[in-house]
Amino acid sequence: MRDLTTLERYRNRTAELAVYGITGNSKNGMFSIPDTDTGETLTVIASDGMDWEHVSVSKRNRCPTWEQMEKIKRMFFNDDETCVQYHVPPAEHVNMHPFCLHLWRPTKAVLPKPPSIMVGV
Repeated sequence: MRDLTTLERYRNRTAELAVYGITGNSKNGMFSIPDTDTGETLTVIASDGMDWEHVSVSKRNRCPTWEQMEKIKRMFFNDDETCVQYHVPPAEHVNMHPFCLHLWRPTKAVLPKPPSIMVGV
């Protein structure tokens, strides 16, 4: 994950204090990211712990688009890092917000990736 102090202009310290009682740091925090293409605002929560880096991305009225998730991935993770969205069995679903998607990256393991030829030529 990138050093989140580079995203200070988007940090929502009021929300951080209201939710957590403290402000974020270089690996944790709440952010309001404007999408200049759509005029919408994305609410982003970044955290690390238990050997995972995690970014949740939500909107008020619908899930973020692929393009919006890709933008957030580039903002919060380094270019050489792979992160994933998990689709777990329904019995394991945890839904705290109906329009929220998550990006995950383990810090002590390398995520396997399929050969690029399996994705397309």
